[in-house]
Amino acid sequence: MTTQQVFLFVLLLAVFGMLLWGRVRYDLVAFAALVVATVGGAVPTEQAFVGFGHPATVIIALVLVVSRGLANSGAVEMLARYVIRGTLSVGSHIGIIAAVGAALSGLMNNVAALALLMPVDMEAAAKAKRSPALTLMPLSFATILGGMVTLIGTPPNIVVATFRGEALGEAFGMFDFAAVGLVVALVGVLFVALVGWRLLPVERRQYNVREELQDLEGYVAEARVLEDSAIAGERLRDLYPMAEEHDVALLGLVRAGKRLPGFARRETVRAGDFVVIEGAAAAMEKFVGTAGLEYASAGGKTAVLSDNQILLEVVVPDGARIQGRSAMDLRLAYRQGVMLLGVSRQGRPFRDRVRRLEIEAGDILLLSGPEDRLPEVASWLGCLPLAERGLQLLQRDKAWLAIGLFAGAITLAATGLVYLPVALAGAALLYVLLGIVPVTQLYDSVEWPVIVLLGSLIPIGAALESSGATNLIAGLIINITDGLPVVAVLVIIMVVTMTLSDVLNNVATALIAAPIAVNVATALNVSPDPFLMAVAVAASCAFLTPIGHKNNTIIMGPGGYQFGDYWRMGLPLELIVVVVGVPAVLVFWPL
Repeated sequence: MTTQQVFLFVLLLAVFGMLLWGRVRYDLVAFAALVVATVGGAVPTEQAFVGFGHPATVIIALVLVVSRGLANSGAVEMLARYVIRGTLSVGSHIGIIAAVGAALSGLMNNVAALALLMPVDMEAAAKAKRSPALTLMPLSFATILGGMVTLIGTPPNIVVATFRGEALGEAFGMFDFAAVGLVVALVGVLFVALVGWRLLPVERRQYNVREELQDLEGYVAEARVLEDSAIAGERLRDLYPMAEEHDVALLGLVRAGKRLPGFARRETVRAGDFVVIEGAAAAMEKFVGTAGLEYASAGGKTAVLSDNQILLEVVVPDGARIQGRSAMDLRLAYRQGVMLLGVSRQGRPFRDRVRRLEIEAGDILLLSGPEDRLPEVASWLGCLPLAERGLQLLQRDKAWLAIGLFAGAITLAATGLVYLPVALAGAALLYVLLGIVPVTQLYDSVEWPVIVLLGSLIPIGAALESSGATNLIAGLIINITDGLPVVAVLVIIMVVTMTLSDVLNNVATALIAAPIAVNVATALNVSPDPFLMAVAVAASCAFLTPIGHKNNTIIMGPGGYQFGDYWRMGLPLELIVVVVGVPAVLVFWPL
């Protein structure tokens, strides 16, 4: 083993360790590893940043923009509203929405597909008076399964396809994944619809996190401003620091028996006014004493919202602006005019000091703000709405135009007339020019942490190959599996890749596993295609944990799921994927 190989292995183990630890964002870990690899001489200086211009990186960024266009046009919402009803039985509803989710994920990024269908699913759950926990996990798993059907459905497919082009001279095409992906997705969707949802714990199936989060009873009160009150003569917005110090929210003013519009942020507080406050009982008591107020009413009888104010529940995905920060850090109330009223994490609602609470991926936030501003602020925070009002700005008159442009780009790419990144770039450009994706949303549509991760790890993966490190790993696998049939080796590659994807980012897993799979196939003197296809399927199938796939993280808060809930449905599903996927790979991609 050479010095460079040892260096790369140690670096890779450090990266894996940091990703498993999870305390530092994966894009920062990957970029730091790239810097270390370049300084250490493993990655040539002139090759350090080629990953950011790599076709896989460009395709993923463009798919995200196109997905935003399809969402903005109302094309997805139009389909979902047509086929999904709140009056269906649980099994029927899961079967339909899972099928729709899987189908959409094959045509657009699977995270975007989930984000669009999740409010529809939760609305159906509310109408049927059932817990969203019954249906959200099946929906998430279905969108993950559907993503493996096409090249653009999930990032691991794009990574594997472009790697094949570099290693073997020709990349996988748009629908080369379809045969295997359809078989696996169909069986997987049938499982989650017929059996999977029944494996969730009974207490989770009966719990409704939305109802508990919105229950503000006992947390809202009015307090009278006295002649000698410390806050008399101050603008309400200037009192936000004092309110945040005591962890209460100032929701507005009542003057002469009438609630002033909005939060009345710019109004000067007068003696005789009533300040509407929200918070834990002890926190409100301290604030009232410090400000020199006296209680006028309590027990939740005060209206939380004025006429033009709304409540909005949002979920925090991995990589959101507010992740790892608090509402106070962002000065959410002062700068944006939006209040954070409550936080729910893994089914447990927080009330005390919520504005100081460091927000984590998967949390549900209960926000209050102006009706015409709140959805925009939620988007700025990087959060996804859980209610239908988050879809109010759809451009339904452009739905068919958006679908036609997307279909045209895919057709041109699939027939080989136009290079796929160029076709997607053309569709994205037309979306912007036609106003389907506003310029203000263009860069927000791209999931930059994934782009940085991919751009950073591609040069490191190339260094592993050029140094012979992947050959070394492949040789080790061949020695360990000596005497076993090739099919058994294929199964082992698939299981190991799937296990890594459950705890690591699936893009990172595909980047590392793809070259190893090709080297193993070469050593066994068989076609590398079935091994690459097995890696693509396995890297996409992260069902055991909420951290293996972004979709699993997104549903954690809305479903009130615990970390250990995922394996109950996920473990049998992963076993089914292996049992069904391996024969499908061998049939359509023979050794």
